[in-house]
Amino acid sequence: MIEVILDTETTGLKISEGHRIVEIGCLELKDLMPTKNKFHCYINPERKVSQEAFKVHGYTDAFLSKQKKFSEIVEDFLKFIDGKKLIIHNAEFDISHLNNELSLLGRNKIKEEVVDTMQIARGKFPGSGTSLDALCKKFGIDNSKREKHNAVIDCELLSKVYINLLDQKEPTFELNVDKGLNEKNSDNFKVKYFNKIIKPTQEELKQHDVFLKKEIKKNYFN
Repeated sequence: MIEVILDTETTGLKISEGHRIVEIGCLELKDLMPTKNKFHCYINPERKVSQEAFKVHGYTDAFLSKQKKFSEIVEDFLKFIDGKKLIIHNAEFDISHLNNELSLLGRNKIKEEVVDTMQIARGKFPGSGTSLDALCKKFGIDNSKREKHNAVIDCELLSKVYINLLDQKEPTFELNVDKGLNEKNSDNFKVKYFNKIIKPTQEELKQHDVFLKKEIKKNYFN
C-alpha cells in the first residue's frame, strides 16, 4: 500500500482573492512506513504573500521570488503522486489550491483518492480539537520544531498522527500454515489477534492483598 502525506503553504486562504501556493511537501509511506521518497519545493506564487499567511509560515516575497514557478515543477509533482492515495489534513483546502494551480495551466484536476485526517479525527473524537497541534498533543507526538508552518515538518508530524488515527482496531496477522500443499489447502490462513482478559481467582486476589499489606508495612513502618 503506497500512500503520500501531502501539505501545502499558500499566500493566503481564499482562491477567490487570487491566492497561490508557495510550498508543497510530500512524504511517501509504504505499508504505513516512511520510505526515502520525498517531494518538496518552494514556489514563486507570482504575487505578494498576505500578512496573515506570512505570520503562519514566514516566507518572504523576496525569498519566494527566487523559486521556480508551479508550471516548472508540475510534471515532477504529478509524477510523484500518480496513482497513490493522498493523506491530507483539512484536505479541502490543499486540494482546492492544487486544482486551482492546475486549472491555471489548463491541466486536469487531481484524480487520486484523498483521505482527510481532519475528518477522521472529528469522527473519532467529536467535540475535541482536531488541528494538527491538538492531535500531536493528544497522541504525545513531539511538535516542538513546529515554530512556523512548514510543509516538510507538517508532513512528518501528520504521518505520525495518521498512523495513530488508524491504530484503533485490533491488528490482523497473516500466518502461513503448512498443511501439505494441494489445491484444497494451499491458501494462507488469516488469524485475528484479540486481547484476552484473564480475571484473577478469589484465592489470587487474597494473596495479592496479603502481598500489598506486607509491602506497605515493610516500606512505611520499618
